[in-house]
Amino acid sequence: MEIRRDYYLEQLISRKHNGLVKVITGIRRCGKSFLLRTLFKNHLLANGIDEKHIIEISFDLYDNIQFRNPSIFYPWAKEQLQDHNQYYFLLDEVQLLDEFVSVLNGLADQKNVDVYVTGSNAKLLSKDIATEFGGRGDELHMYPLSFSEFMSIYEGNKYDGWNEYVTYGGIPLVVLAKTEDQKITLLENLFKETYVRDIVQRKKIRNTAEMETLLDILSSTIGSLTNPNKLQRTFKSVNKSKITATTITKYLEYLADSFLIEETNRYDIKGKAYIGTPSKYYFMDIGLRNARIKFRQMEITHSMENVIYNELRMRGYRVDVGNIDMFEHKKDGKKERKQLEVDFICNKGSKRYYVQCAYVLDTEEKREQELRPFLRIKDSFKKIIITSNTSKPFYTEDGILMMNIYDFLLNPDSLEL
Repeated sequence: MEIRRDYYLEQLISRKHNGLVKVITGIRRCGKSFLLRTLFKNHLLANGIDEKHIIEISFDLYDNIQFRNPSIFYPWAKEQLQDHNQYYFLLDEVQLLDEFVSVLNGLADQKNVDVYVTGSNAKLLSKDIATEFGGRGDELHMYPLSFSEFMSIYEGNKYDGWNEYVTYGGIPLVVLAKTEDQKITLLENLFKETYVRDIVQRKKIRNTAEMETLLDILSSTIGSLTNPNKLQRTFKSVNKSKITATTITKYLEYLADSFLIEETNRYDIKGKAYIGTPSKYYFMDIGLRNARIKFRQMEITHSMENVIYNELRMRGYRVDVGNIDMFEHKKDGKKERKQLEVDFICNKGSKRYYVQCAYVLDTEEKREQELRPFLRIKDSFKKIIITSNTSKPFYTEDGILMMNIYDFLLNPDSLEL
């Protein structure tokens, strides 16, 4: 079964012939290769490109090991240019090619060459692609299936679909598996045999148990504020470990560089400045997170928050955690300092949205709790509360948009309602 990834395909198509190296990044098995070598290639063929002018190489295949040597690959690549017509190079897992930056820049320098590559590691491809490629790189970051992409092939209603998605996530290989047992086995094997092993081998980690314990802690505390020092105290009290905060920081960087997790920082809304630690960490696929904790501790509130975070990032927003300092008078007349939190501040260009996640607002107390931070924000940017039980989108008398999780996830323009 073919899963359409129209959002990413359209972005690739819009980048054609821009003179830059198009770099598709993302966690392993999220669909990068399928996007490039099936969906995009089919687009080229459908638009009249001769198959001889589409050059494909997967550097992770045994048959192509010799091409990881730039002294072999580069002359071979130039030999494929038999005329002055446009050629398209579709290169998979390019981080395995030695000196890939200079090689790709050299290819892109050819007037009739358009270069597209995939890579599964942020460090090897740099978090700043444009800088890594000397201003000649153009990054397209890809995520596992969104809920709307998942529902495009799901044979059932959105409520059952949500229950499956929030349990097993959106890794295409897992989504296409037929049974729950197959999904669980695939997720557990992917974590152990692909993601963890890749980090351990690449970074030459000796004490793998510490990094795996860190993964367990992060999996159990998604959406909670933490930092390396706090994590170190957890290691010491629970595992009697002597691991340092410096080592924990390195492990967090490794996990982020492999796109397993993302860090979101705190932003002082009134002071208009970043606060620094502590931060929050979210998993790029909720199914991988659940597999890590053996499908226990699956609090729907935290899982929903993680899914909403990923959706906002898929839509291209920079996402921070909002912090509001305030003072309240106690009964004795003294002032008490309190901090209110906005789950997400979403920025893209001149657009900003404040988003709160609340699984249910079943009491007036809960409703006031979620509304309270918004009422302290004095700017005019849109404020949104996403729940599981709002019947349809509506605005409160304070101008706050209320919507349910299905309307938010299934409508790409839901923030504009």
